[in-house]
Amino acid sequence: MIKTRLKKNDTVKVLSGNSKGTTGKILFIDKQKGRVIVEGVNIVHKHQKATQKNPQAAIIKREAPINITNVSLVCPKTSKQTRIGMEIVKDPTTGKVKRMRLSKKSGEIIIS
Repeated sequence: MIKTRLKKNDTVKVLSGNSKGTTGKILFIDKQKGRVIVEGVNIVHKHQKATQKNPQAAIIKREAPINITNVSLVCPKTSKQTRIGMEIVKDPTTGKVKRMRLSKKSGEIIIS
């Protein structure tokens, strides 16, 4: 199982591979295999055979998973790639202590 601080709906930038440099939103994270599916990245063509349910055969384009180490979070403030750190923050209204993600580049707390 892979430990990661990325979450679903985070905006990430692809660091390597055919889709290098593109940004997209995380649609799914598989922590067991260490893979993520990013919107609009690593598009593959799937040939679908005609069946009684679907009489029209088709070629379907969909996103395939890529390795989680090939993506980096995009900072919401600066719109540049950044690393993720953790910070303990005390909520002033309730007094509860929470662990929050923060951008190493801008120092701003990332809310998702």
